Amino acid sequence: MTIADLCLLAAFILTHVSVMPAKLDGREDYDNANPRNPGFYRQGLRARALGAHQNGFEIFPFFAVAVILAEMRGVQQSLVDLQAIAFILVRIVYVLLYLTNRPSARSAVWAIGVFCGLLIFFSPVWANR
Repeated sequence: MTIADLCLLAAFILTHVSVMPAKLDGREDYDNANPRNPGFYRQGLRARALGAHQNGFEIFPFFAVAVILAEMRGVQQSLVDLQAIAFILVRIVYVLLYLTNRPSARSAVWAIGVFCGLLIFFSPVWANR
């Protein structure tokens, strides 16, 4: 198992951890029998945590495909590992910015994260020349 493979697990975990502040914020209101109640996530920290959570699900498939393709195409593993670590670090910052309601910085960091994913995805193009 490579470091990049472990970053796939980290991205999965981060996606699920990002919604936890909403559930902690609304312990009294949270209904585990109806966990997707849109009213629970209507505003404030809860809405932002849900947004970060959903965005994690949106970016995860691309990140996973990019890592798997880079590894399958024989890109130097240390390069894939480094890029995957960068992606995870950027995503952590993204979630923190989302939770703390910093939309402009969050959008910039989101773009950096997408760029990291694109670097991994296209790394076979220049790595195997």
